[in-house]
Amino acid sequence: MASKGFTINERGQLNKIAIEPRVYVDETPRIAFTNYAEKLNGRLAMIAFVSLLAVEGITGHGLIGWLTSF
Repeated sequence: MASKGFTINERGQLNKIAIEPRVYVDETPRIAFTNYAEKLNGRLAMIAFVSLLAVEGITGHGLIGWLTSF
């Protein structure tokens, strides 16, 4: 019956709308020294560095001078 686009769920009910997609679990590790973590850390470091340059360019002071001026 699945070849016509219909499926029956675990309760025996007919699903007339569509075939349900397969469940996909991503097994890629997201902790430790993975390529994903290294790319994320590098991008965050680049954003922080450019932000510090922008603060110094706008205020005329470095980060420490800007933080102590309050």
